[in-house]
Amino acid sequence: MLLNPTFLKLNKTPLLIAFVSILFYTSFAYDLVRTDYIKLITLYSALFFLFYKLIQLFKSNIKLLTYLAFGFRAIFILAMPNLSQDFYRFIWDGRMILEGFNPYLFTVEAFMDKGEFPVHQAQELYQGMGALNASHFTNYPPINQLCFIVAGLFTGKSILGSAIVMRLLIIAADFGTLHFGKKLLKKLKLPVYHIFWYLLNPFIIIELTGNLHFEGVMIFFLIWSIYLLYIGQWHFSAVVLALSISVKLIPLVFLPLFFQWFTKRGLIKLVLFYTIVGISTLLLFAPFYSSEFLNNYTETVALWFQNFEFNASFYYIAREIGYTFRGYNEIAVIGKIMALLVILFILIITFFRRNKTMVELITAMLLALSFYYFTTTTVHPWYIATLLILSVFTKYKFPLVWSFVIVLSYLAYINIDKADKSENLWIISVEYFVVYGVFFWEIFARTPVKAIEHK
Repeated sequence: MLLNPTFLKLNKTPLLIAFVSILFYTSFAYDLVRTDYIKLITLYSALFFLFYKLIQLFKSNIKLLTYLAFGFRAIFILAMPNLSQDFYRFIWDGRMILEGFNPYLFTVEAFMDKGEFPVHQAQELYQGMGALNASHFTNYPPINQLCFIVAGLFTGKSILGSAIVMRLLIIAADFGTLHFGKKLLKKLKLPVYHIFWYLLNPFIIIELTGNLHFEGVMIFFLIWSIYLLYIGQWHFSAVVLALSISVKLIPLVFLPLFFQWFTKRGLIKLVLFYTIVGISTLLLFAPFYSSEFLNNYTETVALWFQNFEFNASFYYIAREIGYTFRGYNEIAVIGKIMALLVILFILIITFFRRNKTMVELITAMLLALSFYYFTTTTVHPWYIATLLILSVFTKYKFPLVWSFVIVLSYLAYINIDKADKSENLWIISVEYFVVYGVFFWEIFARTPVKAIEHK
């Protein structure tokens, strides 16, 4: 029996793309130094192209895309994160709690300065996370801390072992995102393969699975909460949303946007929804509560608006303008102004934009968070993950483009070994020129696509 040549070609193509992707992911995970910029950009660009081709060619084969998405994640299981040092602090916090310390009450530096080593491998963890991280109080919410505790319970004496446990937790969360993301897409009558713009994206695989950023866990709870809200289980949705907030605080930005969703269902339900979210969140923080905790935590969160600057866009423009008037410490003033602008923008789209269907609500979330990232002082690459998952359920694709060009932010400190250690603003300009170009084209030029669902 002769085999059809077309059949052979179709079966060889995914194998070839998958094989090349495996080689590139392996090189990325085990043979890449962050400062090797040419290799970083080349590998990332190649992986992004292969990712796009996989979805383009096999969007009807959900099972194949699923196997590939989690198979690529498995490559990173034994790898140490190579683009971020944050995981050292994650391990420190988890081990601190297991030793009976409240991690919100102590900086790492406070112990090091006194020559005290409260956890196993304290010196290695301190050197790994760096002086800047060690000098601040932890800002990771309680469910995030629970993940750190789990890593400490199973592998309390191995840094790599702790990284593996945390990686498995993040991969498990991605399974949850796949499950509820597919169910939500079906409910909204949108193509199911859209979930793979998130799950198969090399940005997500590298930043979350590879570099252990817990946005993936936060996103799992967020998508689960949105799905529950859509099917009418708003009580449970509120609890799950609190879990999402207790991994990363960013879903707090979305709370006002639920107003119109509940207007046709009763404002009493809205009040109860907010009450459940608030009480659940407070209960999750309760084990760590003290007046000192409250002061330390608010102080640490405020740092993101008043001290840290990285990969910003409008803020950098405002900063340059401010330098012509004052010449110093612009972040202290502009950071507060930008925060007020974000609040104002969210209130405007809450009350003056139609957000009554689920697609409209998710689009409002996407626009609100985008405005926040467009104006904030700090945009680390992994922040974009939330925009990417929200875009899966909307007509907007600029987060997908951003997930590609965000790799340029790793080149921002290309002068780190030179006298001038500031960010390379030309590189950042290229990144945002592309992002804003696609964003404004989608907002103003592209023919609007009406929402399919009306529930």
